[in-house]
Amino acid sequence: MKKNKEVKIKRESSIGTIVSVQGPVVKIVCSLLPPLHQALSVHVGKDTYILEAYQYIDQKHVRAIALHQSSGLKRGLEVFDLGVPLHVPVTRHCLGRLLNVFGEPLDGKAPLETKDYRNILAKPISLEESSSDFEVLETGIKVIDLICPFMRGGKTGLFGGAGVGKTVLLMEFMNSIVKLHRGVSVFSGVGERIREGHELWHEMQKARVMENTLLVFGQMDESPGVRFRVGQTALTYAEYLRDIMHRDVLFLMDNVYRFVQAGSEISGLLGRMPATVGYQPTLMTEIAELQERIISSKKGAITSVQAVYVPADDMTDPAVAGIITHLDSIVVLSRSQAAKGIYPAVDVLQSKSKFMDRYLLGDRHYKIAQAVREHLARYQELEDIISMLGIEELSPQDRSIVLRARKLQRYLTQPFHIAEGQTGMKGVSVPLERTLSDCESFMSGAYDHVTEEQCYMIGWMKE
Repeated sequence: MKKNKEVKIKRESSIGTIVSVQGPVVKIVCSLLPPLHQALSVHVGKDTYILEAYQYIDQKHVRAIALHQSSGLKRGLEVFDLGVPLHVPVTRHCLGRLLNVFGEPLDGKAPLETKDYRNILAKPISLEESSSDFEVLETGIKVIDLICPFMRGGKTGLFGGAGVGKTVLLMEFMNSIVKLHRGVSVFSGVGERIREGHELWHEMQKARVMENTLLVFGQMDESPGVRFRVGQTALTYAEYLRDIMHRDVLFLMDNVYRFVQAGSEISGLLGRMPATVGYQPTLMTEIAELQERIISSKKGAITSVQAVYVPADDMTDPAVAGIITHLDSIVVLSRSQAAKGIYPAVDVLQSKSKFMDRYLLGDRHYKIAQAVREHLARYQELEDIISMLGIEELSPQDRSIVLRARKLQRYLTQPFHIAEGQTGMKGVSVPLERTLSDCESFMSGAYDHVTEEQCYMIGWMKE
């Protein structure tokens, strides 16, 4: 079967009846066992429940996960095989819409009109079809462009605990890509809070970027099956925009850790033995199945930015470590930076990118970025001495480095367009060349006379 082939919808046929319902897990006795991951349906009055076949118990019984709340299901109800795996309608008019895991509208507008459907569990494109041509995409966000440059076709992870600004930074990325690069964005809200989803939808409309954006939500109160599959639904639309419309797509996911949690919940419900730290034994496979589909082809690029919740701020957590192996750039958002009022709260010393390379970025960018890291690293080393003895006890050279590092730290803050309503500050976008020139001037001493307050929450220095 050709990869990403449009799904042909068949007539549903009866395959058995429900034996038991335990939360979202539905046990079915079958006259004919359906293939794994086949879409099944149950009709209760005017309501239709969609199930996904997950596990064979014996020659006549199968366990399925309900993709709707299971209240209303009962023993003896007839189960139908839809004849296809989970699939969604795809069309050129999907942009500007808010959809659920089934491709159904959540924005109150009419359903997508199309005869084309795609399997949400499609395999990634083949190696000969893929492309690995990387080029720098400027975001206008100073600290990102300088330290963790954003690449067309790359994968970036935003790591941090709760409340450090991952979602706000994601929204600013969407705003930048649409406005600066005229690209399109597909946002996947995995286990999203309803309040956050509502805010995001309205913020995108206010920023006038919604017409080039597709939002796909699997909300926090929905079945774990929905939260586990909504990322694949969003990816299916991203692949359609890449392959059929030949567009460069920014694929955003908030939050990958909730995808892992949904997989863990399903694994426990199916009775699998937990593995490391209680995670599902299939953890690495599930992460890989999602991440390996985020790939660029000769027709267009999929560039990915993913928010990753870090439990207890522990970067060694098995789920976090498993996600990191698939990423090109790691942006760590620090609680200590946020506590100082440094926004975006990027920890420059913990963040890293495989694209920080002289060949890709050029000699000047590489040298300036490394020098900024060295200044901030030396400041961090000296912080304990400064807190105990005072900055006056440092050598003149160290004192100069510390003062410049503190100004650089504040210079790398920035008011966001997407947060103008909350902060009251006009958002700014700074070209990379201006960021490099300013950082060079800071380290050469050209701004030694400027106060730290003058460097805080501004665009570029000559403004």
